[in-house]
Amino acid sequence: MTLQDYLSRRRVFEVGFWGLFFLVQWLAQSAVVLMENARLDLGFAPWMPLLWEGSSLAVQAALLPLVLHWDSRFPIRTGHLKHGLAIHALLTVPWSLIHVLGMVAIRELAYGLQGSSYDFGHWPSELFYEYLKDFRAYAGYLSLIYLYRFILLRLQGEASLLGRPDEGEPVESVERPERLLVKKFGREFLVNVKDIEWAEVAGNYVNLHVGNRIYPLRDTLSNLYRRLDPDKFVRVHRSYLVNLDSVAEIEPLETGDARIHLTSRIQVPVSRRYRESLRNCLA
Repeated sequence: MTLQDYLSRRRVFEVGFWGLFFLVQWLAQSAVVLMENARLDLGFAPWMPLLWEGSSLAVQAALLPLVLHWDSRFPIRTGHLKHGLAIHALLTVPWSLIHVLGMVAIRELAYGLQGSSYDFGHWPSELFYEYLKDFRAYAGYLSLIYLYRFILLRLQGEASLLGRPDEGEPVESVERPERLLVKKFGREFLVNVKDIEWAEVAGNYVNLHVGNRIYPLRDTLSNLYRRLDPDKFVRVHRSYLVNLDSVAEIEPLETGDARIHLTSRIQVPVSRRYRESLRNCLA
C-alpha cells in the first residue's frame, strides 16, 4: 500500500489504530490484575478487573477527541514551547476529573446490575492518585499524536509559501506567490500554486491537494486564502477552499448547503455562508 492509499483512507486507519490500542491496553492491564488476584488470593471476582480497566480506558477513549480539540486550540509550537506545555498541564486537571467521574459512574452502574455497590474510597486521596496516573496518560496520548504527525510530515513533505528573500528583490510576488516550496526528506522542490485543486483544514495545518498528493502547510486557511488569486480560488466552507478550474459540478442540497463535485471526483462541502460568493465567482 502506498502513502497516497493510506492518506485517502487515513481516518479509517487512525480510528482503527486507536481502537486496537485501547483494546490491547484493556486486555494487558486486566491480565496483570487478574494474575495478581490469583497470586495473592485477593478474592476478586474475575469480571471486576475487566470492569475496572475497561471503564477507565473507555472514558479515556471517549475523551481522546477532547485532547485533539485542545491541541488544535493550543498547539505546542517550537517558539512557544513553555506556553503550550503549561496550558496542557492545566488542562490535565479537568480531563482527569471528567475521566474519574465517568469511570466511577460506569462502575456504579455495573455493580448495581450485579446487586452490589461500588466504593471508590476516600475521594480526595483517590482523586489525587488518579490525577497522577491521568497526567501521565494525557502526556502519553499527546506525545503519540505529535510523534505520528512528525512521521507523517516527513513522509508527505511539508509545504511553505515563498517569502521575501534575505537579500535582493523577490523573483515573484510575495503577496500572490505562484509557487510553493515543499521540503521532503531533506530535499526541496517547487509546486505551482495553480495546481492546487482544493485545500482543507487539518488541525494546525492546511492540507493542499495537488493531484494525488497531499502537502501539509502550517498556516490557517484564512491566511492562505488571502494570498491566493481570488480569480482562481474561492472559499466554500470555513474548512475548505477550491480551485475554480477543478470544479465540475455544484449539487444543491435541501438544507440550503451544497456539494461541489471536482473533476477528480472528490466531493467538497459548500456551506450556506459561502454559497453566494461561489455563485458570483462562477458567474
